[in-house]
Amino acid sequence: MPAPTSAAGRDGRYSRQVRFTPFGAAGQQGLARSSVLIVGMGALGTGIAETLARCGVGRLILVDRDYVEWSNLQRQQLYTEENARLRTPKAAAAQARLTEINSEIVLEAHVLDVRAEEMESLLPGVDLIMDGTDNFDTRLIMNDLAQKHGIPWIYGACVGSYGITYTILPGETPCLNCLLGTVPLGGDTCDTAGILPQAVQMVTANGTAEALKLLGGYTEKLRGKLLTFDVWQNEQQEIGVKAAKKVDCPSCGEHPVYPYLSASNTERSDVLCGRDTVQIRPAQRRSLNLQETAARLSGLNSGKVESNPYLVSFTEEPYRMVVFADGRALIHGTSDIAAARSFYHRYFG
Repeated sequence: MPAPTSAAGRDGRYSRQVRFTPFGAAGQQGLARSSVLIVGMGALGTGIAETLARCGVGRLILVDRDYVEWSNLQRQQLYTEENARLRTPKAAAAQARLTEINSEIVLEAHVLDVRAEEMESLLPGVDLIMDGTDNFDTRLIMNDLAQKHGIPWIYGACVGSYGITYTILPGETPCLNCLLGTVPLGGDTCDTAGILPQAVQMVTANGTAEALKLLGGYTEKLRGKLLTFDVWQNEQQEIGVKAAKKVDCPSCGEHPVYPYLSASNTERSDVLCGRDTVQIRPAQRRSLNLQETAARLSGLNSGKVESNPYLVSFTEEPYRMVVFADGRALIHGTSDIAAARSFYHRYFG
């Protein structure tokens, strides 16, 4: 991969980082040698990618299944109105813009609906995985792959005015599977609860600061705690989670089996024969309150909601989604699994 002509980069590009004594030339050289996989190029992914590209990370692998829409422009900082008009795939649009920002680094774009096999194929040579995704099914696959291959990854999420981030080091810290049910990881999405761009920026800033410490060789400076904050309520909290690490965790315990790499524990998406419909089954069985689900979707004022004691139907052209109490959904109006999954995860992260 290309490397800057010096630790400070051509014409002093990275000189302000190098002059920060705790980071210095050694840290900058660490960045130049590093490869980072960013899964998801939405609000968090674009912020992370731009920061790391400007900082001089040597290789960025950008992955996303979706295309640019008008509602993305409020917070997804790499995209333009032209991208939205053309419905440019996010990974491709991000690669084009980042190439304009820093032509010295390697930028790989993959327009993929990443599942376990696809993600694992991208891991050779990767030093860090950054979370820019929008759903826990993908995060749990990411978590198992990180544990299996011994690759650090940084969890990050935000919705409304709330944000959360945590750096996971295989063999040292609790993994995401350990934390499930223990800490407030959240369940709303930007499409249901909205999002303030400042919450995105806070998660991006804290996550990429951790990335620079790790890639630059200063792991002793990592926070070591889970960080949550609410920029509207002026609240911030650091949560010590070391005690959450479980010796019998199936993902990172003494005898790991990596459950979310198994087909039986991953979200299943199937095209129903002759019906122009995709069925989605979440990896973990859910227990949805259908009355609350109907009220939440009605409050969006973006589609038609109908319900009965057994299901909720939500129509937002060109799709109609029928959701059942166990979290299973039928997405009518498409046989494209990636499009169906994208629509489902907008409302059920």
